[in-house]
Amino acid sequence: MTQARHELILGGAKCGKSRTAECRAARWLGEGGNRRAALVATALPGKVTGDAEMDRRIARHRADRAARVPQLQTVEAADALGGTLQGLSDPQLLIVVDCLTLWLTQILMPLPGRVASAALWHQERAALLSALSESASPIVLVSNEIGLGVLPTSREAREFIDTLGLLHQAVAGLCGRVTLMVAGCELSVKDEP
Repeated sequence: MTQARHELILGGAKCGKSRTAECRAARWLGEGGNRRAALVATALPGKVTGDAEMDRRIARHRADRAARVPQLQTVEAADALGGTLQGLSDPQLLIVVDCLTLWLTQILMPLPGRVASAALWHQERAALLSALSESASPIVLVSNEIGLGVLPTSREAREFIDTLGLLHQAVAGLCGRVTLMVAGCELSVKDEP
């Protein structure tokens, strides 16, 4: 069943997806009452992955977000995204998930010591779709649109693109609104009342 209050924001790198999602949160908070907003961050910190540049990116995103929307609480959820969303569910809480692409990457291409499996992916996907169907919270999901360029040469990359594309279709089916970001401009792909 479509949840009119949910939105999927898609686009390429540095196209304005995250900032647009933050604007949705700021607008929600500005409507007053007991409204709250939380950002569910799916990136694994660089200290986990050994990627110092990723740590700098995360720190920059946190600082920029805090300057733009200081009331936006951050919740870390590199996995178990569906369970996290279910735990946060509250009609007064707008949830921004940033981003599905990183979340999927970490499930399909785990770090040493973490096991990837089709069963784990199907479990995580089902939990996410269930949380979207049942959540009392409005949810804004950010993800990278894929498949607009050259087809990758590796089997793993093609499988990732296929999986992310199918995930986007399932999530979009549950969202009342789908927005495509291009060069900082919003294009409405779906907007159900």
